[in-house]
Amino acid sequence: MKLSALQQYGIVTANYWAFTLTDGALRMLVVFHFHQLGYTTLEIALLFLFYEFFGVVTNLYGGWIGARYGLRLTLWVGTLLQILALLMLIPVAAGWPKLFSVVYVMAAQAISGIAKDLNKMSAKSAIKTVVPETPDDQQQGQKQLFKWVAILTGSKNALKGVGFFLGGVLLTAFGFNAAVGWMAAGLALAFLLTLVLPGEIGKMTSKPAIASLFSKSQGINVLSLARFFLFGARDVWFVVALPVFLEAALGWSFWEIGGFLGLWVIGYGIVQGSAPGLRRLWGQTTSPGVSAVQFWSALLTAIPALIAMALWREVDVAVAITAGLAAFGVVFAMNSSIHSYMVLAYTDAQSVSLDVGFYYMANAAGRLAGTLLSGAVFMLGRSETEGMQACLWASSLLVLLSWISSLRLPALQRKVG
Repeated sequence: MKLSALQQYGIVTANYWAFTLTDGALRMLVVFHFHQLGYTTLEIALLFLFYEFFGVVTNLYGGWIGARYGLRLTLWVGTLLQILALLMLIPVAAGWPKLFSVVYVMAAQAISGIAKDLNKMSAKSAIKTVVPETPDDQQQGQKQLFKWVAILTGSKNALKGVGFFLGGVLLTAFGFNAAVGWMAAGLALAFLLTLVLPGEIGKMTSKPAIASLFSKSQGINVLSLARFFLFGARDVWFVVALPVFLEAALGWSFWEIGGFLGLWVIGYGIVQGSAPGLRRLWGQTTSPGVSAVQFWSALLTAIPALIAMALWREVDVAVAITAGLAAFGVVFAMNSSIHSYMVLAYTDAQSVSLDVGFYYMANAAGRLAGTLLSGAVFMLGRSETEGMQACLWASSLLVLLSWISSLRLPALQRKVG
């Protein structure tokens, strides 16, 4: 049976959704489990070092592999590697020497990082192969592309939020070891769906040379730099500092933190998925361009600084964090949704996996920098509140750098048929 482009994309997306659930849950499981064992925020951040570092490498070479051999291969390898990473974590025990435990978990996280970015690159590149070419109405084609990108990125992040909550619940109900085993079994079932995909999906008709990894347009390069700073700004306070702060300063339980962060990411995903509709509501009838990237980046710059000032002025901590995080999530979601559309608008269907791989390499590098800074900067404070303030000021600075980078973005080429 020959699958239509839409059916192929549906299978890729379903697998990506299942993967995202395990990815979100695993992040919460690792943070909570090792904090429970007495690890510092910097030591916990180091557990994610290889996860993010290998994401950088994977996006760069994964895009080339996808263009040369097809997206089915990258999807299969990514899913199987995640299953392997989860299985590796089953025997982890509290009695292991700390150094051995850190190195072992870093190795498993490295495999998970490779897996995550192979899956993400495959799913996001597949969008370009589904959206029909509209040479007679270029604007209509761009609007369709923005809609599909928003749906995928929004649903993915909503499910990652469910994964955060799932991680807190699984840790409470089953413990670390059994939780990762159940997740491996669930993802193995999702992998079976992908066996019907054709081999040619996303494959370039001419085989790309390895040198083509770096031959990018100005639009892709500048957008990638802005993305680097944007995601560094999110993870510098969200990944390690925030969960530890909520547990240590506010006394929240693991499932409460997982549920709260999960709801935030779900809301963030809903805003991402609704971005085209929200723009229409605000009177924006055309697809977004460079000015939209610059506007939302400028607006985002102020939010972490305002939260930091509220903590410094000793405003009610729970109110400052929850309200500030909600505002940050809405503006960041609009930023991210428009960014994800722009990278596809700057590329073409033939070289899409190369360009998307390069772009998400910058995304992964930003997450890596943000994760390490999250653990290190938090420890600069003499208290949990001061550490959180330091992370928020770092976030504001990184968003400012993202906005400055976006000032060099070239206008999108609107072709006329």
